[in-house]
Amino acid sequence: MEDRELIVKTSAYIDRHRDEMLSLWEKIVSIESGTPDKEGVDRVGVVLKDELESAGVETAVIPMERFGNLLTGVWNKEAAGQPIVLIGHMDTVFAKGTLEKNPFRIDENGNAHGPGVLDMKAGLVIVVYVLKALHEYGYGKRPIRVVFAGDEENGHRQTNAESEIRKLCAGCAAAFNFETGFIDDGLVVGRKGSCRVTLTVHGVAAHAGNDPQRGRNAILEMAHKIIEIQKLHDFEHGLFVNVGVIQGGTVANAVAASCEVGIDIRYDSFERLEETLQAIKKIAETRTVPDTTADVTWTKPSTVMPVSEKNLELFRHVQKTADMIGYGKLQTKKVGGWSDSCLAAAEGVPVVCAMGVKGANNHSMEEYAVAETLFSRAKLALASIITF
Repeated sequence: MEDRELIVKTSAYIDRHRDEMLSLWEKIVSIESGTPDKEGVDRVGVVLKDELESAGVETAVIPMERFGNLLTGVWNKEAAGQPIVLIGHMDTVFAKGTLEKNPFRIDENGNAHGPGVLDMKAGLVIVVYVLKALHEYGYGKRPIRVVFAGDEENGHRQTNAESEIRKLCAGCAAAFNFETGFIDDGLVVGRKGSCRVTLTVHGVAAHAGNDPQRGRNAILEMAHKIIEIQKLHDFEHGLFVNVGVIQGGTVANAVAASCEVGIDIRYDSFERLEETLQAIKKIAETRTVPDTTADVTWTKPSTVMPVSEKNLELFRHVQKTADMIGYGKLQTKKVGGWSDSCLAAAEGVPVVCAMGVKGANNHSMEEYAVAETLFSRAKLALASIITF
């Protein structure tokens, strides 16, 4: 079958299965799957495993001890071409109990709401129905691999999912990640790496009324350090530093003996990250409040997805396809948020990210997705795969 005929047939398949796609979307949004909720994430995985297998995908579950399992698959594996990999994640940032306050629904403006409706359960539905449509009409050009992670929102920092995902991406001709799509039709061709830093200040506890002079206030010392750390933020040159969490003290009438902050760093290169970590270490070693000390630790730095010529070439292919099917104008984006696209890029695979449903306000109770784009983005993905 010629590419154009296959595009027409698979596009019609999406149109015929709109209700089914919406039903699957509602079903998996209605299963709460915050990253720490292994049971919930794995329940989503069971649903998607069945759906993928109905499209002829050979699936495998790679178990994780504390977080959601990794769901993988391969379809059309005997095809001669170099594989394409489709990427997504099943976990969300929302705590258990959010669904009761924010159930799945589509409002009068055609926007869908619910925990993870945009980031990124709609993208998972798109992947499933792309494969179902290709299966229905016998696409045979390339093998297609599927990778659905269970702990993407914490960057796989406590599992071996990163190494497994990289293995599945290695050797692929292209990667499409169905992360959050943008209202302006931007497709992501570059992402920053991320690193989490924990800084702890140790002071001396004392009664704030009877013996304040004996105390060494860890919160006061941390306040000085926070100001210096935030000075490292360099938006103009692509370095984002954010002190996002603080905990300290016990009661108001005690001089705080300890204080801890969590710091998020986003960077374009490991060299810039190393400079920043060394600067934070120096801040930790410098004291304003006498007799205080500080410890600093950080997580394994994540990989960067640079704006490479490979990524831009793949984007141009998607734009050409969009022109062919009348989708409209796309644009390139570089963003600070990390995703599993970075892992594909680390394996030298061309990547385009944010192929999922369009929307805004992800990671908040105001997160919404434009429901109609569930179908238009599925058609765009199908045409891009067929013509690649």
